[in-house]
Amino acid sequence: MNQRPFRFGVNMLSPGSAAQWREKCRRAEALGYDVILVPDHLGMPAPFPSLVAAAEATERPRLGTFVLNAGLWNPALLAREAATADQLTGGRLELGLGAGYVKEEHDRAGLPFGSPRERVDHLEHTVRALEGFLGDPGHVPQPAQPPRPPLLLGGNGRRMLRLAAQHADIAAFSGATTGDDGVIRPVSLAVLEERVALYKAFAEEFAADRPGPAELNYLVQRVVVGDRRAAARELAAHAPDLSEDELLAHPVLLAGSVKDIADQLRAHRERFGFTYFTVLEPALEAFAPVIEELR
Repeated sequence: MNQRPFRFGVNMLSPGSAAQWREKCRRAEALGYDVILVPDHLGMPAPFPSLVAAAEATERPRLGTFVLNAGLWNPALLAREAATADQLTGGRLELGLGAGYVKEEHDRAGLPFGSPRERVDHLEHTVRALEGFLGDPGHVPQPAQPPRPPLLLGGNGRRMLRLAAQHADIAAFSGATTGDDGVIRPVSLAVLEERVALYKAFAEEFAADRPGPAELNYLVQRVVVGDRRAAARELAAHAPDLSEDELLAHPVLLAGSVKDIADQLRAHRERFGFTYFTVLEPALEAFAPVIEELR
């Protein structure tokens, strides 16, 4: 079976002036990143204006939301925003959606947070509504990529994985859970393998209704070009249930020499099927030589 080629994205977290934003996006393009991404958190850049500005500053990279909190969006208004952004980015938009996990942001926005079931219900409603709006030839504006921009869905729960298997062009895994304290903690490799296997089982169920299998994305939390053991010890404080050896085998952490990290990514592709890796903005420069090594 032919493996997909690697793709690499960087999730931009910090706001700045227009000039600073353009320079960061141009730098990401020059370093070889395939996708420039923006999250959807209060206190971080607004997604769609940022992506339109990124399109003006660059030529090659795709541009994506990673990921929109569906609970903050009305589906009809989101369809308008997505179609407009797709047009203004020249058809380079990738639309990432999730159920949301930060209650404090909902409180600040004056919006209900809901139970996990209610949040996934709203996300499912949003996905189906977007497909209806954007797939309608009479919808104004029309997206540049008919019937809609590529859809990324991120999550770990059973319903989320089934929803991604049915609708997503890109299925995103974080390999972590977020506690009530808002702290992100990696799951074990066994749990990650089980989640990926469950997604793949759902994907088989819906294979006849899809044009092809989805791309599998993984969000890397930390990149350290340097001492592997030291990097694992540093991350261990946030992963008390995992040993140093388990962290070094986990895609949540990429550590070692540039060649070591390239080998880790090849191994993760072989083991899990991940071919699209997202790093966070602080790793923008450090990860770039790995992209060059793998190309």
